[in-house]
Amino acid sequence: MQDVGGKVAVVTGGGGGIGRALGERFLAEQMKVVLADIDEPLLKSTVDELQAQWGDAVIGVVTDVSALESVESLRDMTLDAFGGVHLVCNNAAIPSGSDGALWEHHVNDWRWAVDVNVFGVIHGINTFVPVLLEQDEGHVVNTSSSNGTFAPLSNSAVYATTKAAVTAITECLWGQLAAMDTNVKASLMLPSTRTPGALNTGIWRPGRNRPERYTRPGQAPPEGRDALKEFTAQLEVHGQELTFAPLEEVADIALDGILADKFWIYLPSDRARGTIEARAASMADTSDPEYLVAPSPWNVPKK
Repeated sequence: MQDVGGKVAVVTGGGGGIGRALGERFLAEQMKVVLADIDEPLLKSTVDELQAQWGDAVIGVVTDVSALESVESLRDMTLDAFGGVHLVCNNAAIPSGSDGALWEHHVNDWRWAVDVNVFGVIHGINTFVPVLLEQDEGHVVNTSSSNGTFAPLSNSAVYATTKAAVTAITECLWGQLAAMDTNVKASLMLPSTRTPGALNTGIWRPGRNRPERYTRPGQAPPEGRDALKEFTAQLEVHGQELTFAPLEEVADIALDGILADKFWIYLPSDRARGTIEARAASMADTSDPEYLVAPSPWNVPKK
């Protein structure tokens, strides 16, 4: 994937946030782009805006990544529209909206997050990788998180667990592809930016658009719970102010990583290295994971 111009990219979770930023970056590189999202109104609005600039180089396909047949339909519609696929970004994910401590999380919070965040990636791999292997060209990028990859934030057990699974799945995918004589590659993206700040994505609306099959008593409203207000309050306790980093930087770093054929796609930092080293030391020394209880506005126990 040294030359992406004219190639076809599929991005799940493409209606907004990081997925939309990836789609826009790929379009700027003269790629054809298929944005997939379960939120039909959001997806339509995004595609309409992007088509105003890039025309029929971008289309949208309403997709439920938790359902294999929906992802298979996404593949078929991509091939029908553009005749091929070369870059697959399994990016769709949800914050479950779980409440309380881990032992108080409702099983449907777990089921929903695992079905979207983990099986969404599995479905993307099972559906698209055979196509990439047959043409002996392509790249799979799975979106994980430092939360679950470097170490979990213990107050977000559901999300961190799913992202740890995505990391392991992608490592195994890379290893199996590396053992083959193939030009198909795999990368793990941990969203990061050069500009300090949080990322303004759907993660701040946990519980949003929860399907009926995952309902539970006391769940968040359809628009989701406002986690941003809680986080802002915790930042103030720690003497910090909320700033957002440009999502475009996530997409820039992602594209650079793809072109360089890197497995780990993120911008290293002293903070990340510190967490990695603390966790590795705990494992090597069989010491308690004290890094899990360090004071941080990111890791406040849930109420």
